Amino acid sequence: MQILLYFLIVLGGLVALILVISAMMPAAYAIKAETTINAPAAKVHDHIADLNHYRDWNPWQKMEPASSQKVEGTPHTIGHKYSWEGKKIGAGCLTLTSNTPEQEVKFKLEFFKPFKSVAADEWKFEGDQKSTKVTWSNHGPLAWPMARLMGPMIIKQLNQQFAEGLKNLKELCEK
Repeated sequence: MQILLYFLIVLGGLVALILVISAMMPAAYAIKAETTINAPAAKVHDHIADLNHYRDWNPWQKMEPASSQKVEGTPHTIGHKYSWEGKKIGAGCLTLTSNTPEQEVKFKLEFFKPFKSVAADEWKFEGDQKSTKVTWSNHGPLAWPMARLMGPMIIKQLNQQFAEGLKNLKELCEK
């Protein structure tokens, strides 16, 4: 009986420690990546604001090409939406919320599976007829306790995926 009591005390202590550590971790994340693409800003902007191009460069869709995907609405307009569902990549949608041609595109990013989450996805374009500096950023909350504990791993993975996505976009736009 005493062993069981000690086990429960140790287990309770570990759970409390994990909860305290997660409470001290950041409650949000922010990712930002940049590249220069040798193409006009109008062409690069089109590949972002028209979600019909999304699966052609997006690293998550390339992870699971057999996932179901659906594009709704008119490209470049508020409400234009890309939805996906797959075993590896989960389920979610990306909805255009703001569009300034050749300058900026903003999206609301929602995840439904494997967990619910909302983030902001933003793109900025600076360039001329020959090249465009592209900045891709994403930020959102980290739910307590698990997402906060996993925050450093999530950020590392997102940085890698952003680099891959920008590389894919660059190759696509420079054709």
